[in-house]
Amino acid sequence: MSDDFRRKLQDYEEGKLSEEERVEIEKELEKMEAYQAHLDELLGKERAGTDNQAETRLEGEIIRRGKWKARLNTVLSVLVIFILVSWASNIFSSIYYGEGNPSRREIYSDVASFAIAVTHPNVSVFLNSNTNGFFNFELTGDMKKQVGDERYKIGDYSLSFRFGKPNIQQMTWSNDYQNNNYFKLPEETYEDMEQDWSTLEKLPEGTVAEAYVSLDRFFSTDEILKQLEGKNMDPVWFAVDAGLEENDLIGFPYNPMWHHDDLTITSYKEEKSGWFGKTVMQGGAYPPVEEYGSGDLRNENFIKTLRLMQDHSSITRRIAPFLNIEQVTQYVESNGVNIYGVVITGPTKELLKLKKEPWVRDIHMGEAHLWNWQDR
Repeated sequence: MSDDFRRKLQDYEEGKLSEEERVEIEKELEKMEAYQAHLDELLGKERAGTDNQAETRLEGEIIRRGKWKARLNTVLSVLVIFILVSWASNIFSSIYYGEGNPSRREIYSDVASFAIAVTHPNVSVFLNSNTNGFFNFELTGDMKKQVGDERYKIGDYSLSFRFGKPNIQQMTWSNDYQNNNYFKLPEETYEDMEQDWSTLEKLPEGTVAEAYVSLDRFFSTDEILKQLEGKNMDPVWFAVDAGLEENDLIGFPYNPMWHHDDLTITSYKEEKSGWFGKTVMQGGAYPPVEEYGSGDLRNENFIKTLRLMQDHSSITRRIAPFLNIEQVTQYVESNGVNIYGVVITGPTKELLKLKKEPWVRDIHMGEAHLWNWQDR
């Protein structure tokens, strides 16, 4: 073995060779391994104890150590690159979804929660956001509905984004949740109008219930609120005529779906959070709403929500595939907010009194729970 070759072997073991030199010497070593194996096969053990055998063992040890060191260097290099890329992607993801005022994360969260509130009667969700690396973003939260004075969890919700595009939606409903969404338009015929009234009559005194009330005509928002004023029950959701198919619903909750620009800021403070983040603390007030009035404000809030959903139609389609948001928005803007159904909750025996109201055409039972009510 020449001195030059020994030097290259030493450099190979210590990882000092260039990529081209490393490949060249590994080829030479493979040839020597093959040659040595052939000699061992011919000579058997006769070479044991000889200087050549010791030299071969040394060469083999150098080869093994060199190969493992090269593999370790490759693994470490890949690991370092992965960590750097992940770190950089987390930073860029936070910047991307946190950009703007309101930020993308706030807008996406609003659109998702509004779309659920608009298309699922008496269902609301407060969403938490989590930014992951590689421009991934996820919204998660509990879905709840109001029965009586309490809000009950009825399922889990999540919606993931990749590069700002909605990816996967998951709505996992509780085992005891029943989807009883059911209204009839004023001109539709009824087959059985007494079944759910009979169910209400059979429920005991100490219970509260949720009822889907179909109206005898189209009402304005102010008109239907005035009908409910003074009654020991709460309206929680209004079904709006939007030119949809019979089983497709759209409407708005009793409490307005406030947007960021609806808030009048009275105090504002920013604090730096991390390298690129910040924590914003602000105080303010939303417009005042009459308990059984403010119909124009409620209608404007609903239409404004539809327009926001239209501006982010990809998210809306992911949450409500049946909904042609452009067509619905145009229909409501052209025809006005005409209400044909309302979700009402309260004491079971109070809901039974609605049977005597001329504006109530029919009722469909939702969920019932034990008493949790404070009389109005």
